[in-house]
Amino acid sequence: MKVTINGKGKDIKKGVTVTEVLKTENVKMPDMVSVQLNDEFVDRNNFSSTVLKENDKIDFLYFMGGGNIGF
Repeated sequence: MKVTINGKGKDIKKGVTVTEVLKTENVKMPDMVSVQLNDEFVDRNNFSSTVLKENDKIDFLYFMGGGNIGF
């Protein structure tokens, strides 16, 4: 089945969940990543029950906090 992961086309098996994709894609700090599926954020509590479908688009986003840079 074809999906797009972070802008790149990938072939994955049917029935794969968001949690499984985080593992197979070797996502660093998976507990710190936000996931968008077809441009909608997936609640972290639903990662293991959200199954990807043909032509889905999934993106992993890291939000980094900033500090005072002295301006």
